Amino acid sequence: MSVSLMMLGMCLGSVDIPFVDLVRVFLHPIFPDFVQQPSETYYADFIYKGRMPRMFMILLTGFSLGMAGMVMQGLLRNPLVSPFTLGVSTAASFGAALSILFGSFLFGALAGTNATVGDITFYFDDLSAVLFAFVMAMLSMALILGLTKGKEVSRSTVILAGVVISYLFQAGIMATKYFSDDDQLREITLWIMGNFSGSSWSSIIILTPIVIICGIYLMNMALKINAMSAGDDVATSLGVDVIALRRNGLIVCTLVTASCLSFTGVIGFIGLMAPHICRMIIGNDSRYLLPASGLMGVVILLISDLFCRMIIRPGELPVGIVLYIVGGVFFVWMIANKKWSQRI
Repeated sequence: MSVSLMMLGMCLGSVDIPFVDLVRVFLHPIFPDFVQQPSETYYADFIYKGRMPRMFMILLTGFSLGMAGMVMQGLLRNPLVSPFTLGVSTAASFGAALSILFGSFLFGALAGTNATVGDITFYFDDLSAVLFAFVMAMLSMALILGLTKGKEVSRSTVILAGVVISYLFQAGIMATKYFSDDDQLREITLWIMGNFSGSSWSSIIILTPIVIICGIYLMNMALKINAMSAGDDVATSLGVDVIALRRNGLIVCTLVTASCLSFTGVIGFIGLMAPHICRMIIGNDSRYLLPASGLMGVVILLISDLFCRMIIRPGELPVGIVLYIVGGVFFVWMIANKKWSQRI
């Protein structure tokens, strides 16, 4: 399904590309004697320079957020936990906004520089955004763990702590807007709405190894997360170092979340919706739930992005707006639903 949606996403947009021409774009360079050229010469640029990087960015972001949400819910044993509800996304947004506002001051001549390898240009500003986003996201996670330290803390307290942390970093974002100039304000505002229009091959190359390494690490935690579902004491009796597992898992989730959001802006509720939809389909075994949540995150994000590109075309609606609405409705449904509300 994900592959079909990605193909559909490369065909549809401000300019529709027939599926036959999409196939020709890919196969003509390989089999020039057997496959005709696309009917329009600019189709290749549309695909290779615009829509393919966009689809790969959606793939990396959706998989990372779905996977991170499932792991956070397992480690904290709370069905309402996700990178967004814990304030990690907002903190990463604040970090990226700081990078936009103070990057030239802090990094001097390095700010705005780039390096070209082949046809791909890497920008120093992209790396600084990832760094700032990760530092702020880690700070938010440290604050949440500090506020909720202790075995007697209720699950709702964790969510309330996330809300408080989110408000604090939201205040920081508003401050960056206030002190920014017109160009910086526009960049921060558009970035916070969340979109994939700025996806590039350089950002894909930077993100791919981060997502793969973090994904492998989290996959190896699946059995230990299953043990934690019965409680910390049971997991400890089975030989699981609960404190180290929770700390390391949350750090890795924060890293992969902040890295993706530093390029896309705020993408909310994917980490909340994807794991719960998968639980209703395949159950609670983390060995299968973790990859399934990642794939479900990709599907949700592909559908949302396609909707945003088609609803007001040739313009484009920021995907963050749609996910705020859909995720908010899903969040309310979870609270109102008796099955889930009893677990909070």
